[in-house]
Amino acid sequence: MNNKTVISQFILLGLPIPSEHQHLFYALFLAMYLTTILGNLIIIILIQLDSHLHTPMYFFLSNLSFSDLCFSSVTMPKLLQNMQSQDTSISYVGCLTQMYFFMVFGILEIFLLVVLAYDRYVAICLPLQYSSIMSPKLCVCLVMLSWVFAMLYSMLHTLLLARLSFCENNVIPHFFCDTSTLLKLACSDVYINELMIFILGGFLLVFSFLLIIVSYIQIVSSILKISSTRAIHKVFSTCGSHLSVVSLFYGTIIGLYLCPSATFSTVKEIVMSLMYTVVTPMLNPFIYSLRNRDMKEALIRVLCKKKISYNGNTRIFT
Repeated sequence: MNNKTVISQFILLGLPIPSEHQHLFYALFLAMYLTTILGNLIIIILIQLDSHLHTPMYFFLSNLSFSDLCFSSVTMPKLLQNMQSQDTSISYVGCLTQMYFFMVFGILEIFLLVVLAYDRYVAICLPLQYSSIMSPKLCVCLVMLSWVFAMLYSMLHTLLLARLSFCENNVIPHFFCDTSTLLKLACSDVYINELMIFILGGFLLVFSFLLIIVSYIQIVSSILKISSTRAIHKVFSTCGSHLSVVSLFYGTIIGLYLCPSATFSTVKEIVMSLMYTVVTPMLNPFIYSLRNRDMKEALIRVLCKKKISYNGNTRIFT
């Protein structure tokens, strides 16, 4: 214990961007982050304001939007701050806190994607039983269980990492406190940490991904029995866009955390991390909601109500 080096802070190297391009990439990431915040906030507000959207699917979508908003907010503000500052340090406690909430909202997103796939499976394959199966009580329970499992899983890995000791090297070649990157800096034996990531994380990722794939296979097989070409095209388009986002999200995470780290360079790891921390939360609102006809109609209804209310107030004051 006397030879243990106490690390009070870490240094985040950030993105490998030439200094002359810093401002350009800062503007790009700021625009992407604001798009993520705005898109997800619009979905949450619309679902709350429009009673037509008070259904199980949109209840899950509002939770997914909240998860995306928080997931992106865990890393992006710090990244944007570091791109404009000379001080890129983060405290030891702040690093573990960032890692914990990053895992919480990342795991929560995984569970919510599974729940959404199950909801669509019941709605399309078992339409007559949809109301009885997807009851309000079950919907709330599914979301609450997702939160509980996400927090327990994240707490386990955070506590396992907190027991490790770190040497003089406190430089993190990443733009946030990532679990795999921190394990590389540890002086202690990380066998238990890596084993838990591989067993628990591997089971969680692979099993949830298989559930989503099976759900969509069942959906597609049911839709193929419908004679309407328009309906088949619409469902294939929707399922294809959903599966593209799911594949992007799962593919990068599985590649980073379950494959040997030696197969990836630092630059490739950072690029892959950007895909699921920045790109996926930005795309989810457009793929899952804003392309949806019900969401467009809800937006029109809300805007029309505001316009009528504004015109009424104007006439009163005049």
